[in-house]
Amino acid sequence: MKKNIKSILMAGVSTLLMTTSCTKDFVEINTNPIAYSSNNFNPNFVLTTAQLTYAGSTDFAYDTWRANLIYSSTMIQGLAALSSYWAGDKYMLTPWYTSAYWERAYDEQIKRIVDVVESTRGKEEYNNVHQVARIWKALAFERITDLYGDVPYSEAGMGYYSSILYPKFDSQQFIYQDILKELDEAVVALDASGDALTGDLVYAGDINKWKRFGYTLMLRAAMRLTKVDETTARTYVEKALNNTFQGNDDNAKIIHDITGGRETQNRNSQTFLDGGQEHYYVRWSKTFIDFLKATNDPRLKVAVTNLYPTTSTVQNAAFVTNAAAQKGLPNGKDLSGVAGRDVSSDPDYTTIGDYSQPHPAMIERDAPTFVLTYAESELLLAEAALKWGIGGSAAEHYKNGVKASITYLSQWGSALTVSETEAEAFANAHPLVIASGPQQIAEQYWVQTCTSFNFYEAWSNWRRTGFPELTPVNYVNNATNGTIPRRFPYPTAEESTNPENYRAASAAVSGGDLLTGRVWWDAQ
Repeated sequence: MKKNIKSILMAGVSTLLMTTSCTKDFVEINTNPIAYSSNNFNPNFVLTTAQLTYAGSTDFAYDTWRANLIYSSTMIQGLAALSSYWAGDKYMLTPWYTSAYWERAYDEQIKRIVDVVESTRGKEEYNNVHQVARIWKALAFERITDLYGDVPYSEAGMGYYSSILYPKFDSQQFIYQDILKELDEAVVALDASGDALTGDLVYAGDINKWKRFGYTLMLRAAMRLTKVDETTARTYVEKALNNTFQGNDDNAKIIHDITGGRETQNRNSQTFLDGGQEHYYVRWSKTFIDFLKATNDPRLKVAVTNLYPTTSTVQNAAFVTNAAAQKGLPNGKDLSGVAGRDVSSDPDYTTIGDYSQPHPAMIERDAPTFVLTYAESELLLAEAALKWGIGGSAAEHYKNGVKASITYLSQWGSALTVSETEAEAFANAHPLVIASGPQQIAEQYWVQTCTSFNFYEAWSNWRRTGFPELTPVNYVNNATNGTIPRRFPYPTAEESTNPENYRAASAAVSGGDLLTGRVWWDAQ
């Protein structure tokens, strides 16, 4: 699987070259600038690229570095950082960082996945490609709207097909309604006996797994609406029941490839290994490590100390895995030398190297990018069962989610393996307590999304549920008056490239187009 990315991409290039050199219409094709179109090019190759770029930009992980790590990971107190430019840790606004995801997602993800959807529409020979592309498009837009709110959706990526150069911003309410509709239709239309998905990086063309993925994404999208449209939320959760992921083997992930350079290597690892000094100054948050240590959680395997004891980029082979030695870095600290702010003011401070970091297996260049997991699915089902009394036992779903969140760690690498026996014992010792159920479920969801490096999702679910209960930092001159940010402001570049639509959307943001504004589903 590790060589699939490169081989699939190369196959696309080879197909193009062979066709142009071996066809009897050589002269026509080589003199007609629009001879290659959706009518004679395999959309599987474009699907491959759309999947790969969801894992992060090919431009040195531009969006992952800024949106997932610098902002989401630290605001949600999964990671903490001492580097001054890691603005999310201190609730500072760096506009060219908060706009990074928008800029790269529309250019690298949306254009491509919309192209697959539109170029396969109505073509029976590409039915499964079309349905998977609809599902992937829903996935891509869910993240964009979660980060910004109202965004271009129905007209986005349609410049070629509809000559729309200035797409309108659709309301988040409309986007979610359409995402759910698209997922509902797509999963039903998938056909295991139909066309093959030859460009699929996630499930290698397994249609049954794609159906389960679609229903699990439906579950997640529906649960996002619990504060604003409970009727719709429950309706789609009920559609998803008994159709979601069945185990960790269903986890949706992209396996990266070292040999393809930045285009195919893991985006988070590029940040840690090739960034400024992220390898040294970025650590697990004290909030996160303290939470795991409070219950002697076996997921402490994700943490090590003295992996980088100095600023040298050479990893220390004698890094420390002992759970008792793990220590999180407090959020909101710096290297200013100012009392109370400087990291040396931390009562637990010894050396920077003694603060815990992600296990080296998690930052390998061929480490997986986790997209959606069984543990998340089971925890959301536990919440639905607790809230509405549907879909079975909340306690059983919760236990399944906790166990899966422990045992899936082996998918990072064998060094993080926790036995089924140990996972079972931990889950039995920490069962769901109905009175505190919503908090427990959300806290475990936070742990899962932090350990899978899906900090985007950790931030979204925290905004929806309010758990875990995080203590904000109040760094000097922060942009939020010491409150945890709720959304990313719109890119100011939109004011010049799509001015009329931008101004209307900006003016409509609840609480203002600021870090403290709120998206529609994040109702107070």
